[in-house]
Amino acid sequence: MAVPHFNTNTLFYGDNLEILHKHFPDECVDLIYLDPPFNSKADYNILFKEATGEQSTAQIQAFSDFWHWDIEAMRAYDRLAMQSPKHVSDIIISMHDFLGKNDMFAYLVMMGERLLELHRVLKPTGSIYLHCDTTASHYLKLVLDAIFGAQNFRNEIIWQRFNFHADAHRYGRVHDILLFYTKTNDYYWKTQYGEHKEKYKNSHFTQVDPSNGRIFRLDNASAKGQGPPRYFNGRLLEPPIGTHWRWSQENIDNLIAKGKIVFTKTGRPAVKRYFDEAKPAIHSVWTDIPSINSMSKERVGFQTQKPLKLLERIIESSCPEDGLMLDPFCGCGTAIVAAEKLHRQWVGIDITFLAVNLVKGRLNDSFPTATFSVEGEPKDLGAARALAQNRYQFQWWALYKINARPVGSTEAKPTIGKKGADEGVDGWLRFTDKSEGHYEKIVVQVKSGHVGVKDIRELRDVVSRQKATMGIFLTLEEPTSEMVKEVKATEPYVSSLWNQEYSKIQILTIEQLLKGEQPKIPPTISQYQEVPRLKRVVKNRQRKL
Repeated sequence: MAVPHFNTNTLFYGDNLEILHKHFPDECVDLIYLDPPFNSKADYNILFKEATGEQSTAQIQAFSDFWHWDIEAMRAYDRLAMQSPKHVSDIIISMHDFLGKNDMFAYLVMMGERLLELHRVLKPTGSIYLHCDTTASHYLKLVLDAIFGAQNFRNEIIWQRFNFHADAHRYGRVHDILLFYTKTNDYYWKTQYGEHKEKYKNSHFTQVDPSNGRIFRLDNASAKGQGPPRYFNGRLLEPPIGTHWRWSQENIDNLIAKGKIVFTKTGRPAVKRYFDEAKPAIHSVWTDIPSINSMSKERVGFQTQKPLKLLERIIESSCPEDGLMLDPFCGCGTAIVAAEKLHRQWVGIDITFLAVNLVKGRLNDSFPTATFSVEGEPKDLGAARALAQNRYQFQWWALYKINARPVGSTEAKPTIGKKGADEGVDGWLRFTDKSEGHYEKIVVQVKSGHVGVKDIRELRDVVSRQKATMGIFLTLEEPTSEMVKEVKATEPYVSSLWNQEYSKIQILTIEQLLKGEQPKIPPTISQYQEVPRLKRVVKNRQRKL
């Protein structure tokens, strides 16, 4: 198989179509899981509304679920219609004739291009799981049939997310769909097993083996059809008419040796099924993995976050222990975390720095000794200036450089979404002061364009208005001398707990961040919680106070 043009355990920032084409050789991935964004909550009338006039490509923001019929979608349609294999172009053209030029069709052509690339990079023994819902699953299945082959469709998996969902005038929608395809008929597979429910145990496993005290039930030893004769202790086994014994003679002998073959009152042989050995195989309807509730420690504030157990099941089923798992829409990184936990190699791709940073944080929190790399983030000032063409991506990247949370986040579980009325705050930090468990707030502003002294005065006002203790100003351009004077003229913040003065307003340039410099602030929450020495310092100073 081809060797990837990158180190495994890598996060890529950028458009997955471009990254797949540039970095991934043919047939290098064992498992692909993708949960592509789509606005399933939007009204069908909006999704199928015809486009009226040309519109510019929407700014892609963090976790936006919208795809639009615009110039980019038109170009993708042209490429699929003219350059893709005939069976793929035929289905795409038919969908165009049926659906028309609307957001649903835009979604399908954008996905079509990416699924072609994913098919290219998947090993012959590989599998792909596409996570979707009923809004577009039937259309996506047609596209997958054309690209992967209908003969390689394995399952439509129903994942029951909720026990109840309130939907007016229709049945409550409580499930998602996973479309499972393989590249060929020769693919890696490992059966997964669940647990019997207590009710089933009590109703079926009603006997106790006196020799070992284990609970068991008797199972039929025959199957329908004709088969060769079988023998029990030299005696011919005669199954009921139209049936045959379901095991080979070798297996029957092994079961006899283990004491698992017994005869019922009717004289027919049966097999003992011990409860502690009788785990049921997982089938195509998954009801045993609930969605993540709002109080779960697993939640990271990502609206479409999937539970870790869901991804663990997929990876253990379809990715060998030395295999490579790819998530081209990695979002908050649950598939990446699951792969790292299960010791698989992985690659994740996302088009927002907010997502990439969130995955980096999850990996660092869950696996402190894990090593991974990030491709696509600025390494020098020129790259930072290029990123600044996209205001929000630049802002999220700069905030992560000082471990600041984006605006709208809560302390442990950030609420991620579109940027709204930020009241002059792009991000924030918290640090411990006064006493253990008491936290103060630092507001952060990020500027990529022209800056002046008025920006520092405005930040000082924001600090006061937000009742924060300090303000940090991150700037791509060098600060003016007036800005520096304004900072020096501002009364410092004095930490009583740490017995130290800190500049109340601080300016840090992107060039300084790239060199590894950090703002001078008291220990943050994460530092305080992770370093026991700081806790001892706090307690000692509290005693002195």
